[in-house]
Amino acid sequence: MTQITLTDTGMTVPLAAGETYFNYCWLRDACPSCIDPQTRERIFDVASLPALPRAGSARIEGDELVVDWQTEPQVSRIPLALLETFAARGRAEDPADVPRTLWHGGHAPDFLRVSQEAVQNDPGARAQLTRALIADGIAIVTGMDPDEGSLPRLVEAIGPITPSAEGLFFDVRVEIAPTNLAFTAGPLEMHTDLPGEEAAPGVQFLHCLENTVEGGQSLFLDGAAVAEALREEDPEAFRLLADNKIPFFYRHDDWDYRAHQRVIETDPEGRVTGVTISQHLQDAMDLPQHLLDSYYPAFVKFLKMMQEDRFVVRFRSEAGNCVVFDNHRIVHGREGYVADSGKRHLRGCYTDRGALRSTYRVLAKQGHTGLARAAESLQSA
Repeated sequence: MTQITLTDTGMTVPLAAGETYFNYCWLRDACPSCIDPQTRERIFDVASLPALPRAGSARIEGDELVVDWQTEPQVSRIPLALLETFAARGRAEDPADVPRTLWHGGHAPDFLRVSQEAVQNDPGARAQLTRALIADGIAIVTGMDPDEGSLPRLVEAIGPITPSAEGLFFDVRVEIAPTNLAFTAGPLEMHTDLPGEEAAPGVQFLHCLENTVEGGQSLFLDGAAVAEALREEDPEAFRLLADNKIPFFYRHDDWDYRAHQRVIETDPEGRVTGVTISQHLQDAMDLPQHLLDSYYPAFVKFLKMMQEDRFVVRFRSEAGNCVVFDNHRIVHGREGYVADSGKRHLRGCYTDRGALRSTYRVLAKQGHTGLARAAESLQSA
């Protein structure tokens, strides 16, 4: 086996992935002794050392890299499995780093459908739901109880309720003095919720309590799929929407939220992580006017793509169902309906995307990955 090579700033370690360089500060931080076993928080501060750490010697013993440090008596034993992971991926393993499934129009029959009872009582079904929300961005929970406590019970199986300007919950129905276009009978264009907040809510729940009106079909699309299609068809338009932030608002008598967001969200690797769009909550563009000469055509093209049948799924919200979706990825809207033809009442709230992933990670560590289909008795047709 190739020998470990020490330098002034780090060492090169022979691994299955090949010889890999690791910085000394990173290695010292990676020592398991740095983490308190009870609180699982870091108890070592590299800045507490009189000088940056430097190895005096290093060797491989069994499945560990053993490092003797020059300026302190600490001996670090770092699992080779951790080093192999970083050598291969550049980051720690994450059960919630689930590959996304981009979808288009006609995908509604493939949305996961799982009962509320199963989600709350069966960790396998709960893992299936949380995984679907990461992979597909949307799922439908069936058999919802009609009482007011039904929705919070479902949400809290995934994470704590995240408040918005409307409070912990909001009711989507016709109101005499609406604070949101959603609270009218008119059509609602494709949008993501509350982009005027600095950190818009992550996961949205829409529990249908009753729906007997004429019209009012629910509309959904995968914003990431549309963004990827835009990147393929018009790379410059994609770049403009991914690189520049535009202003959004949410204001009424008692609140005035304002924030700038990128219409297309990407991670450091350039992968689309979500979209932010809402014409009814879009403020006056404050990009330089000359930039708007190219930005607006890209923006309008993206909006028009979101109206195309190749991307949009349409279905009628059914009483007893709750649509759960990633508010940073899934774009939704509604067709108009005849207000006096019946009753239409949806109750909604939010939780955080971080809470969703946290719940899935805990379930995955317990052996519930959501990969196997839940028993048919736990599913609703």
